[in-house]
Amino acid sequence: MSIDWLNFTPWSALSGGALIGLAASVFVLANGRITGISGLLGSVLQRGSDGWGEKALFLLGLLLAPLSWTLFAAFPMIQFQTGWVGLVLAGLLVGVGTRYGSGCTSGHGVCGISRLSPRSIAATLCFMSTGFATVYVVRHVLGV
Repeated sequence: MSIDWLNFTPWSALSGGALIGLAASVFVLANGRITGISGLLGSVLQRGSDGWGEKALFLLGLLLAPLSWTLFAAFPMIQFQTGWVGLVLAGLLVGVGTRYGSGCTSGHGVCGISRLSPRSIAATLCFMSTGFATVYVVRHVLGV
């Protein structure tokens, strides 16, 4: 493994992670709800759910935040190394996984681990190890 030192940006990654933690902390302190994105999205899609407005605003902020980046700098180039079929399949698998796992990386990984939830720690270990194994198999075994 080699690190691309010219494009290594630890400060922006650290500040982004701090902002995610701050947003999750403010959301739980202000609303008493966990900032699990799949749960928030599922709740917004249900009619008459409790706290619909604040959940919708939070999700809208997730969409607007990257767009606001363009006020300060050029938007980075996004490159996919797969076709649309692969992207759709990956999205469907993530969606099914978040339903079976009762949450996603934001709910379990950010909010659950910070609360020392054993269920979230186990879930995060499962999806991270599965992700590592998938990358290894795809890149080193299948050579894709």
